[in-house]
Amino acid sequence: MSPGLAPGVHAQTGGRQGRSRASGATPSRSIHWPRTLLRKANAALRLEHLCFRPRADQHGVLHCLLLDCSGSMLKQRNLALAKGLLLHWTAQLYRQRDELAVIAFAGDQARLLQAPRKAVAFNEVWISAIAGGGGTPLDAGLQLAEQLLGKVRRRSPGKRIGLWLLSDGRFSQLPPRPAHADFCVVVDFERAALPLGRAARLARLWDAEHVAAAELLGRS
Repeated sequence: MSPGLAPGVHAQTGGRQGRSRASGATPSRSIHWPRTLLRKANAALRLEHLCFRPRADQHGVLHCLLLDCSGSMLKQRNLALAKGLLLHWTAQLYRQRDELAVIAFAGDQARLLQAPRKAVAFNEVWISAIAGGGGTPLDAGLQLAEQLLGKVRRRSPGKRIGLWLLSDGRFSQLPPRPAHADFCVVVDFERAALPLGRAARLARLWDAEHVAAAELLGRS
């Protein structure tokens, strides 16, 4: 099992932002290994699994992860699984030399776990210490993300920004798409017998990629 980051709108796919910024030129491309690993899942790597991304953007990429730490995420060990993915992704982003920001939301507030910076190699201590419980204040998480990403946008206008939401979808409202995100991905941890499907609906509203956490974790 090789869980992988699944950016939705790099070289060849994605939502509004990817389509609106496309140009007639064909950029020099490199293999986008995180998305390639997601596509191949547990199969042997084949040519058709390969995904590419452009090299033309020299300003780098910032991945902002919104981590749902609510009480419902504690059930079925979803928060522990999300932290495992986060640990795996930080290692990938370190190898890719991308930047990372992490925001946790739970109870009635959101908190910044890591300010935007180049991903570093060792993250076990602070990730393992992330606690959970309480409600699902997605609006607070998004508000903090908008403030954070707005500063990044003003400082580095050419930087590509992705927003990742890791949640089981137990939020009450479907907020609008974050204004400063070039692409969004919703990683859905809902595993209820009668699913509410809110994470999937939010992904459609945001024109975002929707990925079931079970796919990333190699589980049915």
